[in-house]
Amino acid sequence: MTIDTDAKDGYVKTEVHNNILIIEFYHPQSNSLPSPLIASLVHEIDSAARNIDIHVIVLRAAGGGAFCAGASFDELLTIEDEQQGAQFFNGFASIINAMRKCPKLIVARVHGKCVGGGVGLAAAADYTIALEGADVKLSELSIGIGPLVIGPAVERKIGLSAYSELAIDSTAWRSSDWAKRKGLYAGLHPTPESMDEAIARLTSALAHTSPEAAAEMKKVFWHDTDHWDMLLQERAAISGKLVLSSYTKECLRKFKEKKL
Repeated sequence: MTIDTDAKDGYVKTEVHNNILIIEFYHPQSNSLPSPLIASLVHEIDSAARNIDIHVIVLRAAGGGAFCAGASFDELLTIEDEQQGAQFFNGFASIINAMRKCPKLIVARVHGKCVGGGVGLAAAADYTIALEGADVKLSELSIGIGPLVIGPAVERKIGLSAYSELAIDSTAWRSSDWAKRKGLYAGLHPTPESMDEAIARLTSALAHTSPEAAAEMKKVFWHDTDHWDMLLQERAAISGKLVLSSYTKECLRKFKEKKL
């Protein structure tokens, strides 16, 4: 199945092999995530959650550059009121919650750098395998927003201290080795080939394990997160207000001018 296949708008593609679902996303702007792409990802994860023939999910991005640049700055610039702002950030809440609630284990393949929401995806996956050089940054504070919606997922995975370090020093990259030491990445590999071999080995093993046991394990992994539906919605509303500030609008405008 393929959703939104116009490459200029990005796409989400899926394929299934031996009870393994591969979800691949792409956007020409460093694999950023505009709302339609997020909705497609949520749809695929929710569908997989109900499909008894799917035992494990691989989440990956296309291309050889960034894994995910997070929010679409172009879309952020179009937000005109708090309702639109909350709706935009609720997209990120919905994908984190979809990954959290899905009873299938999700393995993320991180081949390149992660910014903002991209770090959130890596953190919300149950097991993340990365390529050396897949550095991470939470840049939200530098544009006046703050990584509020993805914060619970990142903090859960790497702890409050490391999350605070990323969130406060918002213009600095942290190396892929740092991300591995802090627990964001479960595995770190020197070549794409060795990374893909590790993913193939793990997912093949998981595809042959008991889906019921995996689902029960996932409940344990995500214990005490049932309140996230409300928490992330509240965080989205706060972010929706912050994005309307003159400071943030000016930062986004300068970024777009620099890009052009």
